[in-house]
Amino acid sequence: MTKINTSLHSSRRKSRKAHFQAPSSVRRTIMSAPLSKELREKHNVRSIPIRKDDEITIVRGTNKGRSGKVTSVYRLKYVIHVERIAREKSNGQSVPLGIHPSKVQITKLKGDKDRDNILERIAKGRVQNAERRKAREEK
Repeated sequence: MTKINTSLHSSRRKSRKAHFQAPSSVRRTIMSAPLSKELREKHNVRSIPIRKDDEITIVRGTNKGRSGKVTSVYRLKYVIHVERIAREKSNGQSVPLGIHPSKVQITKLKGDKDRDNILERIAKGRVQNAERRKAREEK
C-alpha cells in the first residue's frame, strides 16, 4: 500500500522527533479537543484547537466527569490547565494539573470572529467532502 501523505514520515523515530520538536503553530493543531455532541450537531465540526476560556469536561483519567474553564494552554508541555483542578504539594502549595486536550471534551466555545471563521471553514470542507463521496458512489 502506498503512502497517503508523503510529507509525513512513517518511521517511529522521525515521527517522534517531529512531534516533540514541533513549532508552536503546529502544536496548536495537535492540541485539538473534540466537541460535545450538541456542539458537533450545531457546527458540523468534530474537533477544534483548544484555547483559553473554553469550557470543558474531562472524559478520561482520575478527574473524569469534572468540568471547568481552561485557564491556560501550555503548548510546550502539550497540556492544558483547568480551573479548580489542582493538587497539593508537600509544602501545602496548590499546583494546576496538566491534562492532555485529547482527554477532554469542549462543552462551550469562547466565540469570536476568528473562531467562527474557522468553524465555518471546517464545516464547509466537510460538506464538500460528503458531496464528493456521494458523486463518486453514483459513478
